[in-house]
Amino acid sequence: MSIVTKTGDKGETSLMYGRRLSKADPRVDAYGSVDELSAALGLARSIATDKFLSDQILAAQRDLIVVMGELATAPSDHERYAKDGFHLTTTEMVDRITAVVFELEKNKSLYPKDWVVPGGTQVSAALDFARTTCRRAERHIAAFSAEKKDFNPEILRYLNRLSDLCWVLARYAENTRNHPVSDVLP
Repeated sequence: MSIVTKTGDKGETSLMYGRRLSKADPRVDAYGSVDELSAALGLARSIATDKFLSDQILAAQRDLIVVMGELATAPSDHERYAKDGFHLTTTEMVDRITAVVFELEKNKSLYPKDWVVPGGTQVSAALDFARTTCRRAERHIAAFSAEKKDFNPEILRYLNRLSDLCWVLARYAENTRNHPVSDVLP
C-alpha cells in the first residue's frame, strides 16, 4: 500500500473508520498540532545523548500517538476504537509525567533566577521548541474542545503537563552538560 492515496487532493481527509472531513476542520487542526509536537520531540530525542532524556521523550511521543488517535476518532467510534485494541488518554498518563516533573523539580539547580532564554544547548533549545509547540497544540485543542460535550478532559491535562515536562527537561539538559541554566535579566 502506498502513502500516496490521492484521497486528500481536494482538501479532505479521513478520520479513523473513514468519516471524511475538511482538512480545515478544527479536529484536524487539533490532531495535526499534536503530530507537529511529536515531530519536535523527535528532533530533541535525535540529538539527546542522555539516556534518561531520550527515554522520557520517547515515552511522551508514544503517549502522543494515543492522543492523536483519540483526536482522530469521532467520539461515537470510541467504543469500537477500544474494542480494536486502541487506548484513550488517561489520568494515569497525566500522573506518570507529573511524577517525573516532581522528581526533577527536587533538583533546585535546574531553576533559573530569571526568565529563561532558550538555546543554552542544542537539546534544551529543541525541548523549548517542543514546549512552545505543545502549548500551541493545547490552545488549538482547547478551542476545538470548547464546543464538545463528550471531549476527554485528560487530553488537555496531559498536554498542559507535557509542556511542564518539556520545560523541566530542557533545564535538565542544560544542567547535565554543565551549562548554566540560560537565564537573563530583563
